[in-house]
Amino acid sequence: MLKIFTMALGAYQTNCYLVWQEGCKECLVIDPGYEAQTIAAQAEKRGLEIAGVLLTHGHFDHVGAVRELVMDRDIPVYLNAQDTAMPPQMTAGPLYYTDNYGDTVTLAGITFRVIPTPGHTPGSVCLLTENHLFSGDTLFRGSCGRTDLPGGNWQEMQASLKKLAALSPDTRVYPGHGAASLLADELEYNPYLKGAL
Repeated sequence: MLKIFTMALGAYQTNCYLVWQEGCKECLVIDPGYEAQTIAAQAEKRGLEIAGVLLTHGHFDHVGAVRELVMDRDIPVYLNAQDTAMPPQMTAGPLYYTDNYGDTVTLAGITFRVIPTPGHTPGSVCLLTENHLFSGDTLFRGSCGRTDLPGGNWQEMQASLKKLAALSPDTRVYPGHGAASLLADELEYNPYLKGAL
């Protein structure tokens, strides 16, 4: 059974997730934007070793703690390479990553389907495992990510939202900011998701 622990960290209250299989001693970290020591302490508190880092996009509030978190450790860090060309003011410095995504990524006994969802950034991705979708800044409860920042594109965002709308309605959505929700509720109440159909 998949276990998920959510931390809202930093000035932007960015959601960082620890994800692991029950009974497994390894976990993944999704979007460590801030407070590397807090993230490491929460993993240690649960008896977990960090086996990998998955990034939904390259903005500083989602990647800012990566270097400190993986320093002096052999931990893979996945990012869509399209986001490595973003302006430095959006990333707060050079982006650190070790691997580009393929169609899937498997770490710590968990396989994620990687869904390219450009719009917020050119390289934004959503990560789907079982019926759990980590949507980064593409889909929020009742909203979607901004497209007015460098690299943003409203037409691409609409196409990405349409792609997500085709997933199973019982998919649980874990966004980059704010509360989790069910895709069925987003399909009914989220004006941006409804507008993309």
